[in-house]
Amino acid sequence: MRPATAKPAWAKFPHADKAFIYAGASLKKNWERLHRGDQEPFPADPAVQEAWRLYHQGEFQAACEAGLAAGIDGYNAANKAAMIYATYLEGDERRKLETFQGIAARCGELQRAQPKNVNGHYFQAYALGRYSQGISVLKALTDGLGGRIKSALEATLRLEPRHAEAHSALGAYHAEVVDKMGAMVARLTYGASKELAVKHFETALKLTPDSAIACIEYANALVMLFGDKRMDDAIDLYEKAAAATPVEAMEKLDVELAKSELEDE
Repeated sequence: MRPATAKPAWAKFPHADKAFIYAGASLKKNWERLHRGDQEPFPADPAVQEAWRLYHQGEFQAACEAGLAAGIDGYNAANKAAMIYATYLEGDERRKLETFQGIAARCGELQRAQPKNVNGHYFQAYALGRYSQGISVLKALTDGLGGRIKSALEATLRLEPRHAEAHSALGAYHAEVVDKMGAMVARLTYGASKELAVKHFETALKLTPDSAIACIEYANALVMLFGDKRMDDAIDLYEKAAAATPVEAMEKLDVELAKSELEDE
């Protein structure tokens, strides 16, 4: 019998910064700013707090492991660590897709145990959305994933209307469906439209005006939906994202993404 093959270590976060370490009471003190986008409540369990500390400083593998070890209350920390790692740092496409599937499955478990857990719905939508992009949005829509993503995002916003990241994600959903299916089919079959895409992105920016990722996602959608007509607006949004001041690892990755996109222009 062959020994089990050890899972590969996750790639290191390449922008380590002491400013992203929230030791002791500083985590709670800065929590509102750190979680303005996802509205995650401050956890009572010290083990879950530690998982989030690891996440914010970019120790994504350790954060995921710590979150899972803390039990179901640590799932959100584990899932966000895994989803940001897979989105930005995982180079193997198969492992990336497997990671998103694992996140979506854990979110299903969390939804059954804690149906009012806002990010139990949002992180599932995020994972399924990234998975869909990996297998092709058109195939995902054909397979019915679009409906699951939309339902999870709508559930998120029913529970927490100020969830800026969910507004951005729902805006991206509308934009991608319109782009892949055409305006008429998108509206009649999926309830998606350019107008709703823009509305959700504008709401996200009102809620988190300093968010790099809100700017990036909106810029991508403007190019997707309007092409050269809105290219200047998209570039302005990328410049705003690139100039943002990150306060933790995910935001740093977003800012670096914006900078690299501008360099490619």
